[in-house]
Amino acid sequence: MNEFELKYGCNPNQKPARIYMADGGALPVQVLWGRPGYINFLDALNAWQLVRELKGALGLPAAASFKHVSPSGSALGLPLDDRLKRACFVEDVPGLDDSPLACAYARARGTDRLCSFGDWVALSDVCDVTTARLIKREVSDGVIAPGYEPEALEILRTKRGGKYNVVEIDPDYVPAAREKKQVFGVTFEQGRNDCRIDRSLLSNLVTANKDLPESGARDLIVSLVTLKYTQSNSVCYAVDGQAIGVGAGQQSRIHCTRLAGTKADTWFLRQADKVLDLPFKPGLGRPDRDNAVDGYINQNEEDVTADGVWQRYFTRQPEPFTKEEQRACLDTVSNVALGSDAFFPFSDNIERAFRSGVKYVAEPGGSIRDDAVIDCCDKHGMVMAFTGLRLFHH
Repeated sequence: MNEFELKYGCNPNQKPARIYMADGGALPVQVLWGRPGYINFLDALNAWQLVRELKGALGLPAAASFKHVSPSGSALGLPLDDRLKRACFVEDVPGLDDSPLACAYARARGTDRLCSFGDWVALSDVCDVTTARLIKREVSDGVIAPGYEPEALEILRTKRGGKYNVVEIDPDYVPAAREKKQVFGVTFEQGRNDCRIDRSLLSNLVTANKDLPESGARDLIVSLVTLKYTQSNSVCYAVDGQAIGVGAGQQSRIHCTRLAGTKADTWFLRQADKVLDLPFKPGLGRPDRDNAVDGYINQNEEDVTADGVWQRYFTRQPEPFTKEEQRACLDTVSNVALGSDAFFPFSDNIERAFRSGVKYVAEPGGSIRDDAVIDCCDKHGMVMAFTGLRLFHH
């Protein structure tokens, strides 16, 4: 396949649209099913790079859930305990424990279910049947993987009335060292960002506490690889081998940290007994359930526990999840990792991160206020590495 005609560009009015290789060679992808659009392929190619690098860096299958060219979730294929299965709504999936790839996808998709609605999925390994069954039941635009088991492909082909986008990528494809793109008719050229993210990047520990265990290093690597493919400015919280809060595309660093921290808090609160035991009505759709959980925790657009509202979602009226109860729950959280794609210019970012259980921090360093940021980390007993590597992505 030398070129592929896309459904349309970024918007339906932007036609014609296509992908092709400038040198006239074959594309590294095959569309096995469906007809992806412009943004679909932006998500697919960025997400594939992320999961490929995660597996290369940490040696485990990886999955990512992408929306609008940033990850809403990414994860390694680590087992899920019973509470985590319930929080990700996968406790009913047979064979989950036998598929590390399905575990990775359950984590990635389960992290931020509102942002993952209508996502693009990337898998580091050949898609197996268990993973395909998980994908089939979620609202999603498409999937990219280095291959598909025959039965898994048949399962995915039936999704969305036979219109689901299934893309296979050559796992051995390596792009050119230089990349180009056009903006307003002007061509930009730069060297591809092929920096390697591994444990050696975390060797410059600048805080008094220099105890960085393997689990903390793993989670910092997850956050940094995720940031490499997140629209900047960006900050990523990670724990237990998965990104749990991504703050993307903010003009202010503290807004990145707050946004990602709020998502991380929601992730932890979803594992609280009050949330796990919500009495959902039988037959309630998965998106409605996800919206109800978010409303119950964050108490945003509507009070889902109010009279006249709770009846839409629940068999009985739940008790409110008070802010005091939530804070008490979050105060038990610890050992969270935090990565930033550029330096923290002020210590307020560290203070906000501490409220979400952050223990390990990785950032490039280089701010004129580095000393204040280090002092704030020391105050809270954190471990911080200066990587010397900025990870802007646009």
